[in-house]
Amino acid sequence: MTVRIKHTVQVWKEGDTYVARAVPLDVLSCGQTSEEARKNHTQAVDLFLKTASAHGTLVEVLEECGYVRQGDEWRAPKLLLSETVTQSVHA
Repeated sequence: MTVRIKHTVQVWKEGDTYVARAVPLDVLSCGQTSEEARKNHTQAVDLFLKTASAHGTLVEVLEECGYVRQGDEWRAPKLLLSETVTQSVHA
């Protein structure tokens, strides 16, 4: 059985490395270019979902991430806000 699972991909640079993150799955990957990070991200998410499915926990994992099933598609929770903030801390 094939299901479709939507998610958002965020890519940023840390030093010389590009990092890609799947939201809300919270799966991360990296690469030397943004394209490589994105390609690695696709493989990482695929492996994560296949592993959860093989262990019989895919539904549980997706529900814990806030997904709702609609037919053959799992819909991610709607992103309400994404912003960059600065927070001070006394160290």
